[in-house]
Amino acid sequence: MMMGVPIKVREVEMERDLAAVEELERRCQVGISGDQNQGSVADADGGGDKKKKSKKKKMSLCVEQIGDPLARVRHAPEHVMLVAEYGEKMVGMIKACIKMVSLPNSSSTKPSPPSSATSSSSLSSSSSSSPEQQQQEEEEPYVKVAYLLGLRVSPSHRRKGIGAALVQAAEEWSRARGAARATMATTASNKASLALFVGRFGYSPFRRPVFLGRPVHARRLPIPAGHRVFHLQPPLAAAAYARHFPPEETEFLPADLPALLNHKLTLGTFLAVEAAESSPAASDSSFAMLSVWDSTRALRMRVEGAPGLLRAGLAAVRELDRRAPWMRVPSVPDVFRPFGAYLLYGVRMAGPRGPALLRSLCRHAHNVARENPACAVVAADLSPDDPAAAAVPRWRRFSCDEDVWCIKDLDGNGDWPAPPAPAPGTVLFVDPREF
Repeated sequence: MMMGVPIKVREVEMERDLAAVEELERRCQVGISGDQNQGSVADADGGGDKKKKSKKKKMSLCVEQIGDPLARVRHAPEHVMLVAEYGEKMVGMIKACIKMVSLPNSSSTKPSPPSSATSSSSLSSSSSSSPEQQQQEEEEPYVKVAYLLGLRVSPSHRRKGIGAALVQAAEEWSRARGAARATMATTASNKASLALFVGRFGYSPFRRPVFLGRPVHARRLPIPAGHRVFHLQPPLAAAAYARHFPPEETEFLPADLPALLNHKLTLGTFLAVEAAESSPAASDSSFAMLSVWDSTRALRMRVEGAPGLLRAGLAAVRELDRRAPWMRVPSVPDVFRPFGAYLLYGVRMAGPRGPALLRSLCRHAHNVARENPACAVVAADLSPDDPAAAAVPRWRRFSCDEDVWCIKDLDGNGDWPAPPAPAPGTVLFVDPREF
């Protein structure tokens, strides 16, 4: 209640609410995590402008969603957008989706998900499985997890309990659909968001992925002659990931990974080996692999707060490259205007030459990105203790270590009072669909 006027939370009606949703998104600019506010402009509701800032340069890398408001959750069979109304005015919203993902350290014994070839109807007959099959399913480390995304509160209606009402409604929606855990993402400097989710709703900081970005240069980047890059078709890519991302050793691996690899926005899965290897299957000692996701149609980034000298310098380099292309100056696009990005996911390497092969794969992804005029940055989200993070090229001004993932037990059975530390060798899988 606000001054006798009730706050009403309901599901969105897109035909009726689209204009109001887009206006609220416009007024609540967001940062790389795309969900919460930070700094003095934030409040306990967690809505408003969020920017990831370089501590020294005071530059901000901002993200704004474009196109389909449900793009980040629509891929999940169970998803929702809730809006909050104050009187007749829309003043807040939140999105949620539910997925089966791997949580190796979870003691929850949820059934394993069906493979890509299993229909939903087969789930109804799972009770006829043999005891051995049922035991195998119970041992699979997959859990039904809710993702809370895109919390927004109108700047004129903050600190009035709207954000709390939206989070509570999203949790109730998720709990009713059997979600055992709920997750959200914010930044370490976003005190208001942490106060809301951690302080009020009992979420626990869980993981701290690092965002590694690199601008797309005007020139192709050479790949060493001793390295070969293979483009894997989705079935082969799924088999490779099943081998190198086993769910018992991977956090947040989506059960529908084959669908992700076959998604129209996944531009390809690539494997790099040394040229001496005769085929991808022979690359057991050293290899690198990753997939490329085209996010240019779903979001735009922009850099704010850049010093004038930097802006002028990069503009001068672009002009020099335009006038004298024979000099092959490594100019970069104008990142001070809205631009798109390609996201690298499923990043994996192994063997003594794995880092070098991964750098070659990142160069290959860069060259793929050059073909899209809307793409100005190639980026990846990785766990900081993942060896691959040290091998992924990045530009400091497009990288950030501020992200905080938080998680909460929703089923209330007391078997998971606090998120455990990752086991040695556990890999974090960041799904680009929730970026």
